[in-house]
Amino acid sequence: MKKNYPICFLLFAVLWLSPFPESRAQTWEVFDSDFNLEKKISSGNIFLLGNSLRINVWENDLSFLDPEYNSFVRIDSARLYQYLEPWIVIKNGDTFGAFHEYGEQVLESEYDEITTFYTHLLARKGTDYYVYDRGKRTTESIGSFANARIAKNGQVIAQHADGSFALPLSQMPERRFLALTDPAPDVILAREATGYGLINREGSYILEPIIDEISHLEENHFFAKNNREYLLINALSTDADIRYNSFHRISIEEGVMVEYIHGKLRRIMKKDGILLDIVGMDSVRKIDAYYNVHFRDATTGLLNPEGKWEVRPTSVARQLLPGNQGLYGARIGGRYGYVDAAGNTVIDAQYDEVRPFSEGMAAVKLDGKWGYIDRANALIVPCTYDAAGSFSQGIAIVAEGEDRHLIGRNGERLLETCDRISRTQDGYYLLEKNGLLGLARPDGQLICSPQFDEIRPEGPNRILIRKESNYGIMREDGDFVLPLYYSRILFDKDNQKILAKSETDEADLDEADGGKKKKRRRKATGA
Repeated sequence: MKKNYPICFLLFAVLWLSPFPESRAQTWEVFDSDFNLEKKISSGNIFLLGNSLRINVWENDLSFLDPEYNSFVRIDSARLYQYLEPWIVIKNGDTFGAFHEYGEQVLESEYDEITTFYTHLLARKGTDYYVYDRGKRTTESIGSFANARIAKNGQVIAQHADGSFALPLSQMPERRFLALTDPAPDVILAREATGYGLINREGSYILEPIIDEISHLEENHFFAKNNREYLLINALSTDADIRYNSFHRISIEEGVMVEYIHGKLRRIMKKDGILLDIVGMDSVRKIDAYYNVHFRDATTGLLNPEGKWEVRPTSVARQLLPGNQGLYGARIGGRYGYVDAAGNTVIDAQYDEVRPFSEGMAAVKLDGKWGYIDRANALIVPCTYDAAGSFSQGIAIVAEGEDRHLIGRNGERLLETCDRISRTQDGYYLLEKNGLLGLARPDGQLICSPQFDEIRPEGPNRILIRKESNYGIMREDGDFVLPLYYSRILFDKDNQKILAKSETDEADLDEADGGKKKKRRRKATGA
């Protein structure tokens, strides 16, 4: 599967629009993982693409770099346009060419457009299209078309001037189709005069075009109707596996697929078969990935995505919410409380809204304000907030008007008020105030107050920071290991190196014993 690096594309766009000045010397300093200075390397603008690909762009030239950052392939008068592993697309003036990430040129810079797939490239020159095959290492013409593109499964979907479609790489390149789409990763949905069918990666029909109606569910799963028969299909590489078929009506209602038998709701369906088969159902409503199953006897149950009861059908509530720690939010009358897995009321309905329990605490809304209760329904944090998040490691994010706070389990505020607080994927708290950023550890301890234009954890005890145009690296105790001095910093994780670029009017950098940086002077900016 190809990998996309959209952040790099943004950097490339900036590169084209804002050429780097030639008047200043530019030096990349290479540090080991302990921030010992190992060496300095030549001028240029290095980009790390993927796990091991390193590119240097300087003036109008582009070079591939080895792990020691030495050039082994140089391309004159080229711009880096796009990288989609394993292909590098370059631009020379108004034309495009392509290289493999190992530095081998596979397409000369003579095409109007190049698009990529993991195993091949599609290139256009005017209305003529060409395909480079990675396995054969050949470039072949596939014909002239109004337009063409690479489908998700690697086939090329082309459209003729008359509006009909073709699959020029398939085993039936001359065949005309009314429509070709690729909603699933491995198959193409084709429409011909005889009906709908499915075509695999090799370009062969695995489901002949005889189906009256077909719609995509998820991944390679489809829901189809042929005459009076309903089908659930898993599109495999060699054939279409009919996972379920029925002559009873199946329909998708409010995002839920259900089956009726003799006019009565009988089954909740999943992508490849039956999720629940039970008599007496009246209706089904989906809440996230869960189901509220309503019965004609006025009971309601909460069904999980695996078809198991999270809450057994109960007459206590008509709405059940996904829960945690054995308790589930329940709407009883016009208010909310909590029930257990058996459907018994544990916390009476007295709240406007409720959230799932986390670490023994749940956010509840009362009289328009949020607070927190424990499992015994004791109000631990008073309902004074306009919004309240779940607890994680004893900390929650709350909102009070336009202000955001981090609070502990007893409601104590841990940091100064911020305009915005968000939890990162690795558990840190990103703090924003007056347009500046700070950071707190997962336990709520402050690393730095909001004072930077950019801040990003890059690994254990190393945090990238930027203020205006200057970059540095700090530790979690707030100490700098690289000062706010550099114009760019890169983390070459595959090579276990840190690259930092400085721009100076002259070489005026001192080094400390052992190779660590001791003093920096930057005459051009005073940083």
